[in-house]
Amino acid sequence: MKNLNWWLFNLCFFASFNLFAQSKPSSIIYHDLLRFQETKRVLYVAAHPDDENTRLIAYLANAEHAEVAYLSLTRGDGGQNLIGKELGIELGLIRTHELLRARETDGGRQFFSRALDFGFSKNPDETFNNWDREKLLSDVVWIIRSYQPDIIINRFNTIPGTTHGHHTSSALLSVEAFSKAADPNVFPEQLKYTQPWQAKRIFWNAYNWGGQYEPEEGKVYHRFMVGEFNPLLGTTYSQIAADSRTMHKSQGFGSTSQIGRGNDFIEMVKGEAFYDTPFDGISSRWGQLENGNEIRKAINKTIQEFDFLHPQNNVGNLLVIKRLLDGQGDSSNWVKEKQGDINQLILDVMGVKAEFIVRKEIAYTGEKINVELIFNNPSAFPVQLGTFVSGIFHQDLNAVAKDNEPVSKAFEIQIPRDYPISQPFWLKNPLDNSIFGIDDLMKIGPPVNGATLKGSLNLQIEDQSIPMELALTYKYNDQVDGEVNQPFTLVPEVNVSLDKANLFLIPGADDLLRVDVSFRDKFIKGGNIEIKGLDNDQYQIMNILEDERRNRVLYTVKFLDSDQEKKEIWINYVTPDGRKFSQDTKRIIYKHIPNLTYFTNTTLNLVKMDLKTSGQQIGYIPGAGDDVPEVLRSLGYQVSILDDADLRKNRLTDFKTVIVGIRAFNVNQNLANNVDQLMEYVKDGGNLIVQYNTASPLLTRDLGPYPFSISRDRVAVEDSPVKVDFSHPLLRIPNKITMRDFDGWVQERGLYFTSNWDPAYSTPFTMQDPGENPSMGSLLFTQYGKGTYTYSGISWFRLLPAGVPGAVKLFINLIEQGSER
Repeated sequence: MKNLNWWLFNLCFFASFNLFAQSKPSSIIYHDLLRFQETKRVLYVAAHPDDENTRLIAYLANAEHAEVAYLSLTRGDGGQNLIGKELGIELGLIRTHELLRARETDGGRQFFSRALDFGFSKNPDETFNNWDREKLLSDVVWIIRSYQPDIIINRFNTIPGTTHGHHTSSALLSVEAFSKAADPNVFPEQLKYTQPWQAKRIFWNAYNWGGQYEPEEGKVYHRFMVGEFNPLLGTTYSQIAADSRTMHKSQGFGSTSQIGRGNDFIEMVKGEAFYDTPFDGISSRWGQLENGNEIRKAINKTIQEFDFLHPQNNVGNLLVIKRLLDGQGDSSNWVKEKQGDINQLILDVMGVKAEFIVRKEIAYTGEKINVELIFNNPSAFPVQLGTFVSGIFHQDLNAVAKDNEPVSKAFEIQIPRDYPISQPFWLKNPLDNSIFGIDDLMKIGPPVNGATLKGSLNLQIEDQSIPMELALTYKYNDQVDGEVNQPFTLVPEVNVSLDKANLFLIPGADDLLRVDVSFRDKFIKGGNIEIKGLDNDQYQIMNILEDERRNRVLYTVKFLDSDQEKKEIWINYVTPDGRKFSQDTKRIIYKHIPNLTYFTNTTLNLVKMDLKTSGQQIGYIPGAGDDVPEVLRSLGYQVSILDDADLRKNRLTDFKTVIVGIRAFNVNQNLANNVDQLMEYVKDGGNLIVQYNTASPLLTRDLGPYPFSISRDRVAVEDSPVKVDFSHPLLRIPNKITMRDFDGWVQERGLYFTSNWDPAYSTPFTMQDPGENPSMGSLLFTQYGKGTYTYSGISWFRLLPAGVPGAVKLFINLIEQGSER
């Protein structure tokens, strides 16, 4: 059977590397020893980041000492973002790393399937219309077989209509996979790498919306006392859970711990009956090994004799366990993990700290970089340092570290030109509908790539060899935050960026594209750009500016025509020797997660429409973050971003139209305090457009000149039918709207529609999902004094950046009400 080293490494690497960088108190090491002793495993299953019950995961990992993994089918790409304007795959990257931070906090580990979060769905049928059910079932079966859980806990039950369709679908897949993972005739291609596995039981994490779970008669359930205090960790499981959940900052899930007792329930779905605990009948895996009894005795002895004041005195007992564990012949996944765990425990009791650092965060393929390895052993136990190697370097250290005397080695690494750049593995290939294009089984499950560049340091302690994996890390001192460590990142030698994602061929719009080609190494003369998707007479290269001092070339391209309403155009840079570059480096930086890097193809949406626009001045009040201002500028509007000091009537009157960004009334208290100024602006002739907000937390209920409420109603199917009042001025002035303008929308029609609105508002649209009641609350419009007011839950923040022609036309009509008055 082939091994799963890549799979296992990427599941465990980040947690173990973080431990190398810091010493642990004895109580934590002892706690880790208790977890090492335990062998039971739990798989927790749901659909999205933040679906997981962090309190139950914290309890199972730290009170039961179980190995607990959370399988989130998606990375949360289709959700909303409270802390910035990243959406789609960018939001998925943020939420992936928020989950990793959450698991570092609560003691779990993290898995993902290939599913893309395509947005809200109301039932499993709609979900599986977007997801390939068989592929995702294969993913869940693969993860069960590879991880080998004793019990599985679903966050949700299998009853349709009670929650998000993704939620129910996650439970349906998990229940089906529970049995099929044990059947060798199901996905037999997986058995080259793993083996069938039957978990003992499957549960769902029972709850009642808005209240305590009340077990029904005849149901088999178990209650966990999850509010207890752990003296080794110095905190309660509730506090660990709150700290973990607070990592979901993009979703606004900052949490305060419950004080006192707490209960969590799991309800039996399938499997063998149990009487005392869900782990009844699950034997310790140590018993599967020939010398398992000896290992258990050695672990018990280490626990009983554990020296808290002088933790290095535990090295001898831990080395006994290591010799026994390495001396048996079983190569199961769980055994490999335990071998890694015992190595880590030995290093922890010695207080070992090791770093593999570089003084720059970003390098390019083909570059030569200077790095340094630093190893320190505060204890008196000598550690022999042998080789430090990877696929692209080999260093012989031949040194002994002890007594708090660091050993260091500085050297150069030549990065090959064909070395992989730091692209997240799930983004390397195109999407297959709503499934990430991952064909390699070993990359189904792991949350992230692992380190861009790493090395394996061979250590010798007495007669035992310990491999220590170290990631190359950019380390620096920040004058505010002190020591900061960020992942080392590799980018292409040549970067190609565009100054806009959408170019509109309409009167008054900016029809020039600026292409910025920057060279990480030396300036390249004689290259050129090629434009794929247009004939030569449909564009013209207007200017080429070579800036050798800044190592870049700037191209200005004028687009003249297109044969389609919307067309994707590719831009490549070709070097004189024929190499092609067509990727732009994107960075996402927030303090609660590592700096993130990914690469996009240099493509452009070319949109040709016959529209009337005024090019008027627009004031834009930001909310939680969106890209709408950039789209409006591409359409020829003059957009000014307004800050708190601008929220007064005499400043607002500088603009014919003022637009309020998404969720602004959820996040901007100053805006909520100045609603009266906005209404005075409208009354005196202004045109105000307010985009969607959520019902909670809402900083004011007074969002418009007349009352209305915000509901949870939404239309999740992007091509669902729309009824339109074509006599309404928004549908006639200045551009005539037709039914064709509702085609090609993305992800959804809209969300958090209005309800209970005053009769002074008109509602030109009626929208509904299949099988649902119609809603007229997607857009409210009214005249107030001399001006006009619009509130809309339509997802302009997705539609406009995607260059959807009909949505662009509709939004222009909303804006142009300010020119008509």
